[in-house]
Amino acid sequence: MSKSKNFVFLALNIVAWIIFVGLSIEAGALLVNFVYSLFKPEVVHNLYEKLDLSQMYSQSKWVYFGVYGFILTISVLKAYLFYVVIELLSKLDLEKPFSIPASGHITKISYVTLSIGIISYIARQTTMGLTHYGFDTAPLGKFWADSKAFILMAAVVYVIASIFKRGVELQNENDLTV
Repeated sequence: MSKSKNFVFLALNIVAWIIFVGLSIEAGALLVNFVYSLFKPEVVHNLYEKLDLSQMYSQSKWVYFGVYGFILTISVLKAYLFYVVIELLSKLDLEKPFSIPASGHITKISYVTLSIGIISYIARQTTMGLTHYGFDTAPLGKFWADSKAFILMAAVVYVIASIFKRGVELQNENDLTV
């Protein structure tokens, strides 16, 4: 394998680690803020990334818990997605890329991506419905603004996973005939 391909692969691995660490920190910060807000409700107006959910908390604690649950779920799933990407990059053999573990990881990436997209879409629709009841959901849009993009990306990654699965079958068939 050429050094340029090895360098690009190493750079992708480093970028995936950086994104994973950033998303893990974000998920951890959101979780710590949520737990802290349970014991000290007066800090709800000053959450992570200046997320002010004090009006929502004062109107209905259950709505606050539900919306924050959506935020936490999406954040944790995004971090998990990049964990699976890192696993794929660490187990991928560029000499024989069509392997059962690689195919499984790509399939798992498509499922996690689809989960993020669907949960984001449900959260977006739910919060849009909450505006009819007087809840201010404007600051929440950044957490699920890209739901349709995740669903589309899941479809593309699933197609790639299907191609990899067929490649594994062909490679195994080729290994048996030689």
